[in-house]
Amino acid sequence: MRPCRDGFRGLGLHIVVPSSSNTFQQSWIASGRILFLIAVSGLGAIGLVVLSALWAGTESDAAALDRQRQLVNARLREQVDQVAHVIGQFGNGYLSGVYPASRAAGVSSSLDTVLTAAAGSAISHTAMSAFGYDQAFVVDSKAQLTMLTDAETERRYRWMRPLFLPLLKDARLMANHGTASSERTPSSLESRAANTARSNHALANLMRLEGRPTIVGVVAVNETAEGQPQPMRQFLIVVRFLDGAALDELSRQQGLNGARFARTADADENEVAFQIDATANGEPIGFIVWRPDLPGSRVIGRLMPALSIAALVIAVLFSVLLVRLRSSLGELKKSELHARQLALHDVLTGLPNRALFAMRFEACLTDTRNSAERSAVALLDLDRFKAVNDTFGHAAGDELIRMAAERIHALLRPGDTLARLGGDEFAVLLRNVKDDQILPSICEAIVAELGKPFPLLRGEAVARVGGSIGVTVVPDAGRNADDLMRYADVALYEAKMGGRGQWRVYSPSMDGGRNARDVLKNELRDVLAKSTALSAGVPQPGPIGHRPDFGSLEVYYQTVHRAEGGYSASGAEALVRWRHSQRGLLMPASFIPAAEEGGLIDALGLWVLREACRAACKWPKDTFVAVNVSPSQLRRPNFAEEVFAVLEETGLPPSRLELELTESSLIEDSSDVYTVLKSLRGHGVQISLDDFGTGFSCLSHLVRFDIDRIKIDRSFVSQLGAKANGAAIIGAIVTLSRNLGISTTAEGVETEYQRDFLAALGCTDLQGYFFSKPVPLRELECFGKSESGAASRTIAPGAIA
Repeated sequence: MRPCRDGFRGLGLHIVVPSSSNTFQQSWIASGRILFLIAVSGLGAIGLVVLSALWAGTESDAAALDRQRQLVNARLREQVDQVAHVIGQFGNGYLSGVYPASRAAGVSSSLDTVLTAAAGSAISHTAMSAFGYDQAFVVDSKAQLTMLTDAETERRYRWMRPLFLPLLKDARLMANHGTASSERTPSSLESRAANTARSNHALANLMRLEGRPTIVGVVAVNETAEGQPQPMRQFLIVVRFLDGAALDELSRQQGLNGARFARTADADENEVAFQIDATANGEPIGFIVWRPDLPGSRVIGRLMPALSIAALVIAVLFSVLLVRLRSSLGELKKSELHARQLALHDVLTGLPNRALFAMRFEACLTDTRNSAERSAVALLDLDRFKAVNDTFGHAAGDELIRMAAERIHALLRPGDTLARLGGDEFAVLLRNVKDDQILPSICEAIVAELGKPFPLLRGEAVARVGGSIGVTVVPDAGRNADDLMRYADVALYEAKMGGRGQWRVYSPSMDGGRNARDVLKNELRDVLAKSTALSAGVPQPGPIGHRPDFGSLEVYYQTVHRAEGGYSASGAEALVRWRHSQRGLLMPASFIPAAEEGGLIDALGLWVLREACRAACKWPKDTFVAVNVSPSQLRRPNFAEEVFAVLEETGLPPSRLELELTESSLIEDSSDVYTVLKSLRGHGVQISLDDFGTGFSCLSHLVRFDIDRIKIDRSFVSQLGAKANGAAIIGAIVTLSRNLGISTTAEGVETEYQRDFLAALGCTDLQGYFFSKPVPLRELECFGKSESGAASRTIAPGAIA
């Protein structure tokens, strides 16, 4: 972008470099204070880190120690439960295996109820050899040995016997409970359940024997036949000492370093002691002592050297920062200036943004207060930018913005300013426009340049958008910046209301219409409500004379004629008009934008559809009525239902209704539009594509949306006889339509030559001033009459519908 020299001079934008050493010294002192505070904060942070590490290490050690104690306690409980489970399985297996086998072999019942001393010795030997118990005894219910044993074992048992009696008593109680029998004979399923319920239970307790921690387990090893008294119940008592090999195994499994058993808590400085309590009465049995694994202390020991090194590194870094401060101050100033530069320019186009434009505009106003210089400010936006953005994506929209900015900037003078205010909105500041031809030439050139095609996406797409401009002259319109921008916005609105692709200069007469947009929307809302009520036969509340009258809406019809067979009328297109009480007859271009902005376009389109269908019911059955549909209506999910309701209300067959769409409406949300059109086509409603070839044409729309008719735009028809391209384009469209089985209507037929040429090319229908202008329903000629007389009428090519 070329720099705007006058704008920069007026704003006085320049880099201020401190020339005083005192200023730099003050900056140095201030920076030194900041670094000192940072250093103190850093040292404090390191201290907090050290304290936090020490506290975390202590908590981690306590948690690890508590965890190890819980694991030891759980492991001891697990070993007690394991002893109970193993001898219980052993007892159950013995009872279910040995006794039934002996009964089947016919062994005496005495052997079936009381084990012999030899059998008891065998059981004891099996328990020690197979299951690894340190001692195993077979005793009766009074804790007397019922097994063969040597004198040493018998003497040792007599010393242990008093400690076994409480556990043996509990085992007897369980045995008596387990032999309870039912009075009735159970079924097989109940027998299995009862046998499971009477399964032999084993008991195991943790106690101290011979001064050692020991697990003692008891289980019954004989039974009587069902229904017979029990002369003597015998039990197997097993003993497993937890010190020695069992403690070594526990130490390996739980990671207890140097684990040993002690009767007292005589742990050294680096050891911990865990107390073992008896299961039955909770009395202390002894202590397991080991060297605990303390991860917190280990981490702290490794962390302290790292923290020391970190403190040293931080001190060195602060020293380096002090040395680098002098050069950093200069770089910081440059970065600040660069950031200010970025803050005043648009990132996408590189143009000045709203803030910089406001600064330059204020400078321009200041300059013009004391001089005779005349300047101008213009607001500009692209007319169909949203359609491009929605059709081709935001990347194409950004590309379009950049290309438009380049085209506009190329037309400006070196002293002018072009700024992007946001989206597709631009502002232009024109300095020194004393010559009356400068402003018109620049605005006309911009409008013409924006009206040219924009190749997008590396030539894969072409967009035609155009632009509208609103201009206000300084100081003719005033000297306040806000008012001037508002005046330019009013002029821009007038340009858009005039049909877009135009430019307007603000005049005081427009100021009365500063809110013309809102006024027009309110008036249209009132007229639409009145017209809808009258169409539905609803009486208006109150005397009409007490309310302002803004006129009424009317539907005009322009006939469509067959290209063969005497050019008889095949249908008519419905066109809305507003007969305003003060402004006269308004064309759609004057109030449709207001309807779109005010959210009235859907209600307006539905009213036109109902009036057109009601009128077409009285036409010949082989004719149709065409109604334009806005993109907003197509996006409504219930639009198809609304059309069906109108057809049912008026009684018009769906095949006689033709809905005219624009290609942009098909593109904006093709998935939803496809669903709506599919429903309409399924009920017989005809679909036509209006202004084909002038918008964002896509041939796939013809097939995907199942189009019934293509309307060839009047811009191509007007070139017939003047440019060869017009005939070539129309011929290509007609050929394509014929191959696809689609009807074609040529719009804007104004001469007999155009009529005959289009009919010869193969167009199925013709429409234009040559046949008929848009007229009210009461003036519409009878569809049954021949239109051959229309051949003698010609209309000037410049006429418009």
